[in-house]
Amino acid sequence: MAALRVPSPSKSSSFWSSSSSSFFSRCSLGHKTLAFNESRFRICASNSFKCDLPRSVNYGNGKPTIPILNERTLPKFLESARMETTVNRNGAKLKLFSGTANPALSQEIAWYMGLELGKINIKRFADGEIYVQLQESVRGCDVYLIQPTCPPANENLMELLIMVDACRRASAKNITAVIPYFGYARADRKTQGRESIAAKLVANLITEAGANRVLACDLHSGQSMGYFDIPVDHVYCQPVILDYLASKTICSDDLVVVSPDVGGVARARAFAKKLSDAPLAIVDKRRHGHNVAEVMNLIGDVKGKVAVVVDDMIDTAGE
Repeated sequence: MAALRVPSPSKSSSFWSSSSSSFFSRCSLGHKTLAFNESRFRICASNSFKCDLPRSVNYGNGKPTIPILNERTLPKFLESARMETTVNRNGAKLKLFSGTANPALSQEIAWYMGLELGKINIKRFADGEIYVQLQESVRGCDVYLIQPTCPPANENLMELLIMVDACRRASAKNITAVIPYFGYARADRKTQGRESIAAKLVANLITEAGANRVLACDLHSGQSMGYFDIPVDHVYCQPVILDYLASKTICSDDLVVVSPDVGGVARARAFAKKLSDAPLAIVDKRRHGHNVAEVMNLIGDVKGKVAVVVDDMIDTAGE
């Protein structure tokens, strides 16, 4: 079996003209093999050329471009929970920016992903107005803005909207608003006359500001996703809490899951099934006003057991 070494196109153009006829005659008559000795890819000629490359060889500026494949059998993020190498922020197409609501959480997320938080300048004027300036280019990048609407909810929400607008005007390719705590989610319906549905209003504000996607965690109700005209990724913290409880090695017979109200029974029941179908208890309470509740009855047996209270929102924690 004969092999023919193909030199770089920059060496000599006369080689191609003098050897082209002999090259194709060898391939058609003798069914020979053409191999790149410097590469691990081989092009075999039988009745027709068969290329083992994932795509055909492209020629740019007169030089062949061969894709370089990673030697790994698995992506690095599957081998380790955290990417050990830091991605070059100047060349990365994925950018993380943090608001002022929870910078510690944003830093943990960036560390877990092996990225660095993007540089952003956020300040407030004397009258309370918010100023946002991105201090690095996001043109053509996928931008993730991490900003929960925790207290003060109004300021953090307005800060998120201005951050989204700044990224949109900086020609970001996609803007994802990461909102671990989505404020105003409890106002998802009208319980009395002449009430506003603030959850829909906030969804419209985020959409009109320029966000392309929203990532939220444990929404107050699933119907809030329908208020958005853009895709919403709804993730749950349940796996994290289950892993924590499993690390405590609590006997299943000593565990009881408690729903703080009747409306959360379905959520608590689904959580109890994950804990070896643990028993369920329900708190019967009456609300006399906003943030004012009175416990009337407790349905279920909790005496001498470890009670796990499952709820989607903790505002006053009973105070």
